[in-house]
Amino acid sequence: MNTVSIVGRPNVGKSTLFNRLTQTRRAIVMNEAGTTRDRQYGHCEWCGQTFSVIDTGGWVVGSEDTFESEINRQVNASLIDADVVILVVDVNEGVSQFDMEVAHLLRQADKPTLLAVNKVDDFSQQYGAAEFYKLGLGEPFILSAENGLGSGELLDEVLRLFKEGSGNQALRDSGTQADGEEVALPRFALVGRPNAGKSSLLNALIGEERTIVTDIAGTTRDSIYTRYNKFGKDFYLVDTAGIRKKAKVIEDLEYYSVVRSIRAIENSDVCILLIDATRGIEAQDLHIYQVIQKNKKGLIVAVNKWDLVEDKSNAAIKEFERAIRARMAPFTDFPIIFTSALTKQRIFKLMEEALRVYDNKFRKIPTAQLNEKLLPIIETTPPPAWKGKYIKIKYCTQLPNTQVPSFVFFANLPQYVKEPYRRFLENKIRSFWDLTGTPIQLFIRPK
Repeated sequence: MNTVSIVGRPNVGKSTLFNRLTQTRRAIVMNEAGTTRDRQYGHCEWCGQTFSVIDTGGWVVGSEDTFESEINRQVNASLIDADVVILVVDVNEGVSQFDMEVAHLLRQADKPTLLAVNKVDDFSQQYGAAEFYKLGLGEPFILSAENGLGSGELLDEVLRLFKEGSGNQALRDSGTQADGEEVALPRFALVGRPNAGKSSLLNALIGEERTIVTDIAGTTRDSIYTRYNKFGKDFYLVDTAGIRKKAKVIEDLEYYSVVRSIRAIENSDVCILLIDATRGIEAQDLHIYQVIQKNKKGLIVAVNKWDLVEDKSNAAIKEFERAIRARMAPFTDFPIIFTSALTKQRIFKLMEEALRVYDNKFRKIPTAQLNEKLLPIIETTPPPAWKGKYIKIKYCTQLPNTQVPSFVFFANLPQYVKEPYRRFLENKIRSFWDLTGTPIQLFIRPK
């Protein structure tokens, strides 16, 4: 599949154009330079053809931005991936020195390049586009990414360049097939507090600097989707922004990052909750856990930065596990993996466990097996009588086409089956079948 990279200096409307082309709101858009940092992949469909689109951070040199060099490296990586490059400039500010530097970079890259003069929100501004001929990139395309003006002509030219060039038929991280359909693969979201090591873990797994990693909390802003296709395994990894307490979120930008992180949890199959081993489990970890539970997602707890812990004895590991399970009770049937993204300790075991939890989430248990195992136990240990009324459970089965394994028990007096007995039934189901990491639902219905 062909790939288009959107580049330019900060705050010219690259993310707005990305959202316009992909018809999503995946990229955060704000009137603040340096909002985008990592590469963001999506796909665009135009005239029956589908291609990948890459959003990048603003190219700048000599600024006070701590992330300048890392953002520029991400831009260079996107140029390697691209078959066509769209340079976005701002008609209101004219040609700047940074525009000249980016244009020089693109001429050196020797890629087919289109010049998009953005923020032409009405036709009276179109004459300002003539100034950009001095960039030496050919005829500029007049564009308003916000309202869509000129986007059709730009996409027509993109398709023409695809036909002229041989095209780089490889798909890079966008997670789409040649026909433009999303690949139905497991989605694993890396979630946790800021600076827990989510981006470092993603980079360690895929073997490249896919996302920017620093010691500054809040480095990641967008939710970054990356396809992992190695060693016979195929799934999506989603790096998310760190989630802090609401009271500490004072910037609009961080608020939108957190909203996208929660949305990534909602769209995932399994959530990998990263806990900083040097800090232990804290209240905010439990808040994120509650969001995962509320959305009925599979769960794995990864205790990251294990290389920084001095006491790595079995006793210390068991105590750590006990503390985590005690804080997350009553749901305690989930894997806990002690990892280090820096040394890559157990990171591949983490992915194996994630695939196992994914399989458990969609496990189907035959009705005959359920009744064979559970009915004798229910007969031996029936629900407690309520006001002299005895409760009899006569039959159980698993419901089809549910988000998580769901079981229905038919009883003569279902309203008197209380929560402790429901947990008893859940524990018995988990003891017979491997449902580690996935929540399950129980329903008691009248017979």
